[in-house]
Amino acid sequence: MHLVNWSKLLMRVEGIQTGRSAAQLPWSATRMAQTYWANGSGWIGCWDTERFAAELGTPGSAITIFELENFQGKKRELTEETPNVTEEALEKVGSIQVESGPWLGFERQAFCGEQFVLEKGAYPRWDSWSNSHSSDSLMSLRPLLIDSNEHKIHLFENAGYSGRKMEIVDDDVPSLWAHGFQDRVASVKALKGTWVGYEYPGYRGRQYVFERGEYQHWNEWDANQPQIQSVRRVRDQQWHKHGCFETS
Repeated sequence: MHLVNWSKLLMRVEGIQTGRSAAQLPWSATRMAQTYWANGSGWIGCWDTERFAAELGTPGSAITIFELENFQGKKRELTEETPNVTEEALEKVGSIQVESGPWLGFERQAFCGEQFVLEKGAYPRWDSWSNSHSSDSLMSLRPLLIDSNEHKIHLFENAGYSGRKMEIVDDDVPSLWAHGFQDRVASVKALKGTWVGYEYPGYRGRQYVFERGEYQHWNEWDANQPQIQSVRRVRDQQWHKHGCFETS
């Protein structure tokens, strides 16, 4: 087990030429710092500072949010994470146009609650980005890091990477059952690329995003139970022509 000295870690993060203090680091960048330090990969400064600094700004990401459905009402164009859309003079988000991305939306402010993957394309109303259809609220957003055209993920039956294991490489799996794996996924290792898991087969239900890193327990991806029944890759137009997942 690696003991994390957060004060030293954040000091080293601040040493990157980002122009931000450690307290201002984006959620995704902080997650990356946690992952690579916890994995014992050494100081961030000895790893890949260019990639880390790029994630802080996530250049090239652009999204337009509209207050009303069908791209009506007040709108705001965003290029960086937004922990509270009401600070952008919008009461709510009624529709979305993703020019480049992908992005991750959250049900509540400060990147909390149900997650919504937003790849390049148009979302005219809330049920076009929500697979669970349980909430029409989207109150915060951030860009998703897509750092590779390759994808590899390990799913484990039990917490702590134990029990039955399933490896998925460069493929989308609409049903884990069809591949001989149960619906219980309690820990995950996302080794390459960014993935999204779903509660139910056919990419339905609540969404859980796995950026590159290790997740020892389902609480780490904000789930209240260890249930995932379908998994797919999150695409980006840098490597995929349309930059999004297309249903058949």
